[in-house]
Amino acid sequence: MDIVSNEQHKRLHPHKFTLWVAMASMIMMFAGLTSAFIVKSNLTGWRTIVLPQIFWVSTVVILASSLTMQMAIKAFKSREMQRYRTLMGVTFVLGIAFVICQVFGFGELWEQNVRFKGSSGAGQFFYAIAGLHALHVIGGVVALTVMVIRSLTGKIKLYSAIPVEVMGMYWHFVDLLWLYLLIFFIIVG
Repeated sequence: MDIVSNEQHKRLHPHKFTLWVAMASMIMMFAGLTSAFIVKSNLTGWRTIVLPQIFWVSTVVILASSLTMQMAIKAFKSREMQRYRTLMGVTFVLGIAFVICQVFGFGELWEQNVRFKGSSGAGQFFYAIAGLHALHVIGGVVALTVMVIRSLTGKIKLYSAIPVEVMGMYWHFVDLLWLYLLIFFIIVG
């Protein structure tokens, strides 16, 4: 029986496997979009954009949220439930702050006459790529909302860290994805 139990612990949990597959598909989608950006940037009439400073603020915010998420995972595993709830709440607030910073950044681009339609070049791609990323962050914020509510309203009978770890993996993923996109637009855009 010990051998079977050890083998089950070595396997990748189905929720983690599903998340890995989803993240792989998101990586392919964003790789395709950034590759199309590179190809299209060689066309005549291409207009580059200057990233608003608020995107640096949003970067600090999402990095901080990744830190609080990691601390929340550690607190959950240590069964420090009040600390876990607090850190998940802070991560949630930072996720909302990131999205708000993105909206302000899009507004600044709009004021610079960077539009989604027309021949604005990099602006079109930036709205699409950063907008898709923001949607993924919003999806993460929704999941965080569910987790925070569950932590506040229900008693945890089974201290399985899998849901918290899956949430953490996803949150770190959108964090790293934003860093990639920011660096991409600084270097290539």
